[in-house]
Formats: sequence, C-alpha cells, structure tokens
Amino acid sequence: MPPPGGRARPWRRARVRILVGAVVAALAGAALAGAPGPAVAPGRTPAAAPAPGGLAAAPALVHYVGQAFDTCEAPSLAVMKAWRSSPYGAVGIYFGGRGRGCPTQQELTPSWVASVDAMGWRLLPLFVGSQAPCVNAAAKRPFAIGSSPVSQGTREGGEAVRAAQALGLDVSSPLYLDIEAYEQGDAECAATTLSFVRAWNREVSRLGYVPGYYSSADTGVQDIEAERRAGTRDLPAVMWFARWLGRSALYTEPVLQPEAWTPHARIHQYAGNVTEAYGGRRLAIDRNAMDAPVARVIPMAMRAAGVTDSTRRPDAAGGPASARLPDAAGGPASARLPDAAGASARARDAAPPVPRP
Repeated sequence: MPPPGGRARPWRRARVRILVGAVVAALAGAALAGAPGPAVAPGRTPAAAPAPGGLAAAPALVHYVGQAFDTCEAPSLAVMKAWRSSPYGAVGIYFGGRGRGCPTQQELTPSWVASVDAMGWRLLPLFVGSQAPCVNAAAKRPFAIGSSPVSQGTREGGEAVRAAQALGLDVSSPLYLDIEAYEQGDAECAATTLSFVRAWNREVSRLGYVPGYYSSADTGVQDIEAERRAGTRDLPAVMWFARWLGRSALYTEPVLQPEAWTPHARIHQYAGNVTEAYGGRRLAIDRNAMDAPVARVIPMAMRAAGVTDSTRRPDAAGGPASARLPDAAGGPASARLPDAAGASARARDAAPPVPRP
C-alpha cells in the first residue's frame, strides 16, 4: 500500500506500470490469436509467410465480394475482354469431372486462365463429378455414385486437384464440387452422397486446396446444413447454393443459419438461363452474388520457371487449407447455433439450366 500522504514511491510506481503493461500485452495477444486473419482485397494475392521447420506456409486465401456469372462453356478471350464492361467480376469455370454437361471446354487452357486472370477476372473452379444416385436430372443419372462412395470420392478429389494444377490454379484455391438437385426424403441416397462428398473434401483439403460445394438449396445444401448442425466433420468449407429468386439473398437464405458459412464463405446462384450482352458479345449465363474465396492463379512466368503449386505445397499429410479453415462446418460459431427451422416453402428449388454443366 502507498506510504502516508497517498503517493507511491517511484520504484513501486514503475513496477506497477510494468505489471499492467504485461497484462495488457497478454490480453491483446490472446485477442489477436482468436481473431480472423486480415481480409484480402479482391485481386490481391498476399505473400506466404515462412512456416515452422523451413516449410513454405500455405498462401492465404483470396476473397472476392461482388457479382459473378457461370456458363457451360468457358467463353473466348475476346468475349471475356468485352465483358469487362459488365457488372461481373468473377466467372465460374467447369474445369473437370465426368458429369460435366460441356466436357470439351475448348477455350479452357492454362493460357486462357492466365489471360483472364491478367484481365482482372476472378475464377470459381467447378468440378462436376459423380452425382447422387437419386439425382433428378435424367442426363446426370449415368454418373451416379457407385457402391463405394468413400473410395470414389477420394479418387475424384485427387482428380480435381490434378485438373486444377494442370490449369495453373495454385494451392489455397477453392474447388467447388457440383452436386445437382436430387430427390428429397431418400435417406439412403442422401447418406451415400454425403459419404462421397466428405471423402472428396478430405482429399482436396489434404492436397492443399479448399473444398467448396455447389448444390440446390432445398436438397444438397439443406442436407449439408443439417449435418453441420449435427457436428459432422469434413464438410465443405464454402457453400454455393442455388435458389432462383431473381434477386440475391446471400445472407438470408432460409435453409442456412445466419452464421453458417461465414465470414467469406457463401455464394448464391439467384438466377439462371438468362441472356445478357456486353461489348457486343452475348452469353447465356447463371447469375451469382458472392462473398467467398476465388482461385489463386500461378503467373505464366512462374510456371515457365518450374515454380508450381505442387513444388510449393506444404506436406500433404495435413493440407494447409484444412488447418486454416474453420471446421469446414460453417465457422467456429456453428456449435452455438440453434437448430434450423428448415426450408422455406415460398421459393422453389432452382431448375437446372439448359445445358446444365
């Protein structure tokens, strides 16, 4: 306690200042440890920091907030240049998978990827592999998941990563698995599909990429959300939901709890089979609103020098993406969320585009 007169001795005041400073520093450090990483501006690719043991750390995710479109065939470079006058800043590309509606993709090459990236476009890589055994679209039924969904999902996850690497998409890029709408209420079909999706996610994460998921809000998305609420692991880290309302409901989709797949982990496909023209070039597209990761493209000069994603990837045993992302179940707040009320009856499930990727 202070001496008579209420004034502490100088050495005691200094000691108190040191102790208070240490407490404040400790509290600040704890707060920073629990805080999310800094946001990355669209189009910016931050440098990776060194990791322990001399191993290169995973490059940070790159997020984009704004409008995006997807179309069955990757457009020509001339179209992509003309569409820079559009409100869209990102484009979905159907880069792999046996279930693609447009499998040839004549424009989609490493040079195309590097060129559109240089134009300022952000890329959303979509993989259309095996589909639910009870998929609605007749054209997708030949690609039904077989009797070994886990091994099939693992195999196709590796296929997706190899296809992404071949195009020059770097580690920490999201790869979006496209699971088309399937029959509601078929528990066996849903369980098979979930096993496939989780195995695909694990393999994509293990290889250093980010597992995203595209599906109908009232089938695939609703089922994955139920698994998130149940605490299931190995779920998608980014959710791309289709509900064709004609307007964006990115943060108000009724089958998703408000804090699920946040922050920076949602895309809403809100309109489909619409035709638009910019710069004299016309396309049939689906419209999307997004706040989510986009692909990281390795510059052509680095690829020519032999610096690729596989040479810079941390050890595949853990996968940098899975270590950095919230439990692939919608963020750390997911455990606190109340049970969802279910799907809204006011909006129909998105009908499949023609042709559907």
